[in-house]
Formats: sequence, C-alpha cells, structure tokens
Amino acid sequence: MKAKKPYQKKVKRIGRGSGSGHGKTATKGHKGQKARSGSGARIRPGFEGGQNPLYRQLPKRGFNQAAFRKEYTVLNLDSIAELQEKEITPELLQAKGKFKKLHAGLKVLGRGTLKSAVVVKAHKFSDSAKAKIEQAGGQAIVIESAKTSTRES
Repeated sequence: MKAKKPYQKKVKRIGRGSGSGHGKTATKGHKGQKARSGSGARIRPGFEGGQNPLYRQLPKRGFNQAAFRKEYTVLNLDSIAELQEKEITPELLQAKGKFKKLHAGLKVLGRGTLKSAVVVKAHKFSDSAKAKIEQAGGQAIVIESAKTSTRES
C-alpha cells in the first residue's frame, strides 16, 4: 500500500470485518429499505416511505398553459433611441448586442422617448410604444413571426 499524504483522508473501507470499524451492518444501520442491496436504485426522488408525498398533498388548480405560452424578447424605446439608425429590425438589434436570443419574437415596450423619426419593425408593440414612435414621426410596423405555432385554435 502506498504511503498516505498528510492531506489525504483515510478511505472508508466498509464491510471488511469488525476490526475495520465499519463491519457488521457496513454503516447501513439495522434493517429497513435503505439497508437492502440495490436500495439506491429503487427509491425514486420524492418517495416518502409510502406516506402520501408532498407533491400529491398540495392543491392543483386551474389550467397551466406553460407549454403553449409564447415568450417574447422585450426591448424598451430607450434602447432603440441609443441607436443612430433610420430603420430598426430584430436582426439589427441582435447584431448590435441589445439581446442574445429572439424567442417567439420581439416586443417593443414604451419606456423612454424617441427624438427622431424611426421605422421600427417588430413582432409586437405595446400601445404606449406605438404611440410614442408615431408621435416622433416614425412608423411601427408589425412583422410576421417565423416561429408561428403549429397549433391553431
């Protein structure tokens, strides 16, 4: 056996007789489900020994539409005002580093003001953003999303 370095912990050798200090029950206690062989693979996470698990005790209400929800990348007018461009598109904004990923589309929100007339192309606009863009003499053009859902209702 190799010499142990001073900062190394001694290996716990279980099931090697009573002289090892980890004999007899091999650190598993007395009987029970966790003392049996293969118990690590059999007990699933959240199992509470037959007691009604917590996830079944909590009430479930309503309908969760998380699977069908569209999550838009949002951008405010103050971010658009920083750019010195006449036409703003989602591709241009992504290239300029205003956002990393275009999720279901781009939604422009109304925080901030525009000082010059700008044509903004996005998938959605808030009412205040649309009003501020048109007030500055620009246009708010709604573009069709490339990632339209296959499920129409």
